[in-house]
Amino acid sequence: MTEGIDTDMLWDEFHRVVNMTSEELRSYLLAEASGEEAFTAHPDLGVDELGRSVLHVLGKRKVDLTDDDVRVMRQVIDLVETVGDKTDDESRRVLMTAGHDPLRP
Repeated sequence: MTEGIDTDMLWDEFHRVVNMTSEELRSYLLAEASGEEAFTAHPDLGVDELGRSVLHVLGKRKVDLTDDDVRVMRQVIDLVETVGDKTDDESRRVLMTAGHDPLRP
């Protein structure tokens, strides 16, 4: 478990930028994974690794965060800040894979 003010601020910022619910993200990831090539034979169903990690963090309590969870939260925040709220198809797809819908206020 990680603790401290930095983790509190990171938790709050992560939940600010991840503006999709767990169910919305899960549905989006499964739809993306099915794509034109349909589901793969692999157990992860071709779901994006970052998206799976975001879902994992969203299902946790702050006190249960691991160092890997903190890394994922930082990665998502950095991604959203780097890409911005671009609405072109590719940028929106990348952001939504991380749980951020740039079209949502």
